[in-house]
Amino acid sequence: MLRQSFKSCNGIPYLRFGKGEPLVFIHGLGEVKEGWSNQFEFADQYDLIIPDLRGHGEYLSSGEISIKNFAHDVISLLKDLGIKSAHICGLSMGGMVAQEIYRQTPEMCRSLMLVSTSHYAPNRLGRFFLKYRKTCGENKIPKDLKEKAAKVCLYSWSKENLEMFYQFYRPNREFYFKSMEACLKVNNILLLSKINVPTLIIGGLYDSVTPVWIQYLMHKQIRHSELVIFRNSGHIAKLEVKEDFNQALRSFLNKHKTAS
Repeated sequence: MLRQSFKSCNGIPYLRFGKGEPLVFIHGLGEVKEGWSNQFEFADQYDLIIPDLRGHGEYLSSGEISIKNFAHDVISLLKDLGIKSAHICGLSMGGMVAQEIYRQTPEMCRSLMLVSTSHYAPNRLGRFFLKYRKTCGENKIPKDLKEKAAKVCLYSWSKENLEMFYQFYRPNREFYFKSMEACLKVNNILLLSKINVPTLIIGGLYDSVTPVWIQYLMHKQIRHSELVIFRNSGHIAKLEVKEDFNQALRSFLNKHKTAS
C-alpha cells in the first residue's frame, strides 16, 4: 500500500492515500497521525486524510492551542485539498475536534464517528484534573510519563499493546498540557441535539479516561446515533480490539456512503 506524507499550503502535516469517499481520522491527546496505522486498510474503499493536530507530531505550530483551532486547521486542510465533505472520525480529543468541525461547518460532515470521547467537562472537575496531571508530570522523565499513560489508557498491558502504544504516543511537553486544558473547556451539551448526520459512538467497557456512561449520554442526545461498546478494551479500541473496531467502522461507513 502506498503511503505518502504531504504538507498543505498552511503547513499542516498529513497523510493521504487510498481512493473513494474522503475519510478523516483525527488522533487523540499526545498521539501522532501514524497512530491510525491499524486503520490504513480503509484505503481500499476510502480516500484517507490523516493530519497531525497543532502541537502534535510534525505540526509544531506556535499558534493558540484550542479545540476551535484544531477544528479550523482540519477544515482548512480539507478546503485546500478541494474536499467539500468527508466522513469524520475522531478519538478522544480528536472526537472533540470532530464535534467542533460539525459546529463550524456541518455541511462538511458526511458522518461522524466519535470514539472514546466526551462532550463536556465540568469546570471544577476539569481544573482539579488538570492540576493533578500537572503535579504527576513534574520531575518525571518522558519514559515514565508514557508508561503511566499506557497503563491508564490500555485495558490489556500485553507486550504487543504496550509497544504499539509507545510507538505512536509522543506527547510534546510544550503543548501537551495546553491541549489537555483545551479539552477541559469543551461544552457541547447544546450541540449534540443539533447533530443530524449519521453518527457512530464507540466506547470501551474498561475505559478509565472517558467512561462508557459518557458515550451512553451522548448516544441519547444525538438523534438516530448508533452506539457500540467493546468489551476487553480500554480507551484505545482502535489498538486493543482493532479487528472488531475496524469491522464496526466499515459496517457503519458502508451504510452511509453517499457517492455514486
